[in-house]
Amino acid sequence: MVRLPGLKPQVRNNIKYVATDFLSLLHRGCTDIVCCIFFIVAIVGYVAVGILAWTHGDPRKVIYPTDSMGQYCGQGQLEKKPLLFYFNMMKCASPMVLLEFQCPTPQVCVEKCPDRTMTLVTAVGKIESEDWGYYKSYCRADPGTKSVPQILQEKLCPAYLISSKPFLQRCFPSLGKKGEVITVGDQETFNDGDKIRDAKDLVAGMKNATIVMEGRQVAMKIFEDYTKSWYWILICLLIAVVVSLIFIVLLRYLAGIMVWVMIVMVIAVFAYGIVHCSIKYVNLKDTPGANITLQQLGFQPDFSVYLHIRQTWLAFIIILAILEVIIIIVLIFLRNRIRIAVELMKEASRAVGYVMSSLFYPIFTFFLLTIVIAYWGVTAVFLSTSSEPVYKVFNETVCPHARETCIPENFTLSNMKRDCPRSECLFAFYGGETPYHKYLIFLQFYNVFLFFWCANFVTALGQMTLAGAFASYYWAPNKPNDMPAFPLCASLGRSLRYHTGSLAFGSLILAIVQIIRVLLEYIDHKLKGAENKFAKFLLCCLKCCFWCLEKFIKFMNRNTYIMVAIYGKNFCRSARDAFFLLMRNVIRVVVLDKVTDFILFLGKLLIVGLVGIFAFFFFSGHTDAFKGAAPSLHYYWVPILTVLVGSYLIAHGFFSVYAMCVDTLFLCFLEDLERNDGSPERPYLMSENLLNVLKKKNQAN
Repeated sequence: MVRLPGLKPQVRNNIKYVATDFLSLLHRGCTDIVCCIFFIVAIVGYVAVGILAWTHGDPRKVIYPTDSMGQYCGQGQLEKKPLLFYFNMMKCASPMVLLEFQCPTPQVCVEKCPDRTMTLVTAVGKIESEDWGYYKSYCRADPGTKSVPQILQEKLCPAYLISSKPFLQRCFPSLGKKGEVITVGDQETFNDGDKIRDAKDLVAGMKNATIVMEGRQVAMKIFEDYTKSWYWILICLLIAVVVSLIFIVLLRYLAGIMVWVMIVMVIAVFAYGIVHCSIKYVNLKDTPGANITLQQLGFQPDFSVYLHIRQTWLAFIIILAILEVIIIIVLIFLRNRIRIAVELMKEASRAVGYVMSSLFYPIFTFFLLTIVIAYWGVTAVFLSTSSEPVYKVFNETVCPHARETCIPENFTLSNMKRDCPRSECLFAFYGGETPYHKYLIFLQFYNVFLFFWCANFVTALGQMTLAGAFASYYWAPNKPNDMPAFPLCASLGRSLRYHTGSLAFGSLILAIVQIIRVLLEYIDHKLKGAENKFAKFLLCCLKCCFWCLEKFIKFMNRNTYIMVAIYGKNFCRSARDAFFLLMRNVIRVVVLDKVTDFILFLGKLLIVGLVGIFAFFFFSGHTDAFKGAAPSLHYYWVPILTVLVGSYLIAHGFFSVYAMCVDTLFLCFLEDLERNDGSPERPYLMSENLLNVLKKKNQAN
């Protein structure tokens, strides 16, 4: 607490007025009004884009399989037919399947996959039997009394049925093995209506039909793991919240001790990781197959396979050892600076103690970011599914109209059908020719750009709100009597009432840089197969430059918002003042501010490490105590990674309050040092501890 004994009452009052004038509303007005209006107009346009997307979009297009007529299996009139059946699976062996994601064969929605193998000729020969009624359930339309050649020519029914099983809502032949011979329905051959074929002929078609869905298969397994483990994931995240709160409370009273405890425990966590990986590496020495390399193993959907390879654990050992050495070397060279940073942490702890509500402000920021992300995601899905079904000509032989757009309603009477009698007009993909569909890419771009702008605005609002609250602590001569009753709410009100334009301005600059980075990544993805070395080099340089530019803008925006919260000036003037203030004290910036950031980062690592170790032993089942409680999962790394990411975000949320407090106090006492000299007329307003750290003193004391 700052005390100014020995001063005359009028001098004390003058000091109090000067200090509180930093946050006074008397000289505060609306800043960057033009940008504020522009931001409001952009938000209104964003809402209009969302309404337009929700009007035209249909998310069912990415969820449910679609038959040859573009109808959704399991929806509407086909509610009782959730599975997709291919007339001729061998047609899926065409390379065009990988380009157009559509097999050139008729497809129908069915209630269940066929459980028997038969041909159309056999079924028609028993037209009065149950087999014919069963066979007709896999036809596109009732063939009536038409002959077999006529049915096949019009492609009303498949030439044959093969015993199949559902996979990813599609019917695939039930392939098996007898020794080294591939079988289908326990038979080595099948009749396709024309001749006897080997079961292995189906393999190529199934491979191409499934390769476009392997990612979806892994995603479904991951989703299933989430449904089994979400309860335990929430418990682990709750543990992360409790651990973070405990650290925050301990920092309030034992900042110095806790900082050194965090440093030692982070080193211990990494050391334990090295020991654990080393034990695993040694135990796998004599295990068959454990000595193959990761390159020989290749990509495996089941990631647990990698944990049975020695090279995986060797990589873990090397990575952890490098991180351990880096942390130790940094600590050795910064040991004296860390003691200075500890005092700054203590002062930040006192500030947080007076503004305890600030610890829960990240929840409000997280809530707003969730709304922004959800709105962007839903709008993106609806925009991407707002196209119309496009039908194209598919033919088994050479056809001049192949892959041309067609209309299924009158295709049988068209010139395309006359020129290519064996062709079919099948659903290909979703697109459109209307003005809305032509400008769809621009709407997607606008959606992404406004997502960046709004997300940066929410983050900026949180930074300015916390900066205003902690600045009111610093500039109050008599703490907490001279502080507002509700400093956080008062700061939030000031930020929204006076400085929405400044927040929008700073977040707009950052959003522009981020959208440029996205475009560069897109161009880089398109040029991956290119041989132009100069273009690759230039693109790499641009990506590096814009990455650095984004980091610099984030750093400057953060300090600019602090200056806006203190003085109430517009964004450009505040950015200029913050930049020159930091440049005049660049040594202190590196020594105090960045060392403190490093200490807080170690705290995050410690929380993530502790919760991550608990999650690993629980979900992996390597500990007997948890074997009965842990759920059975396809990939136990799914909940572990989720817990690690969630724990880091939770720890980051709590420690970001401390980081913002440290940055605010840092800028405040830099201003204090430049504006005051410790004389009775202009005493320093920083605490006694900070005066001792900087080897300054008030003459009045």
